[in-house]
Amino acid sequence: MDASSAFQDTLPLSSDALLAQLDDWGLTYRLHTHVPLRTVEDAKAVEDQFMVPGENSLRLKNLYLRDKKKRNYLVTLEQSREIDLKALGAELGVGNLSFGSADRLMQNLGIRPGAVSPLAMINGVQNNVRFFMDGAGQEADVIYMHPLVNDRTVVLARADLLAFFDKIGCDVTWLP
Repeated sequence: MDASSAFQDTLPLSSDALLAQLDDWGLTYRLHTHVPLRTVEDAKAVEDQFMVPGENSLRLKNLYLRDKKKRNYLVTLEQSREIDLKALGAELGVGNLSFGSADRLMQNLGIRPGAVSPLAMINGVQNNVRFFMDGAGQEADVIYMHPLVNDRTVVLARADLLAFFDKIGCDVTWLP
C-alpha cells in the first residue's frame, strides 16, 4: 500500500477524519490535492500550483527518527535545510539517531512513508513520540503539510497549527 488517500481507510486515523477534527475544532486550512509526493523534490515540482505569491510560508521535510534507547522522534524542518543526523542527535541531546522503519512509523505515528507530517502527532502523542520543529515555524504565517496522506496538502496558519498541538497535548521543542 502507498501513502495516498486511496488507502487512508487502512490508517488508525484517516485523513478525512483528521480534516473533520480540524473542522470541529474551528481550525482553518486550505486543502490541495495533487499527485502523491514522496520527497522534497516531488513537493518542489508541484508547490507552485498552490503557493500564494508573497505569502510568508514554511514548506517542510519531516524525519521520523529513533535513538539507541528506542525512543521515537518526529523532527520537522524547513524543506531546504541541510541535516546531519549525528549533529542533530548531539543538538537534541539524545545521542545517535537513525531513521525509524516503516512498521514503527505506522505503529507510532499511524502513517506510511511519504506522508510524515506534524499532523501525525495526533497519533504520536499517545506513543510518546517527541516532536521537534524548525524555529522558522515561529516566524511563518502559514505552514504546508500532509494531512496523514501524501496526495493532499493542507496549509495552516501558524496560530492554527499551534492550536492543533495544544488540542492534542503535543509539546513542541523549537530548533534554532
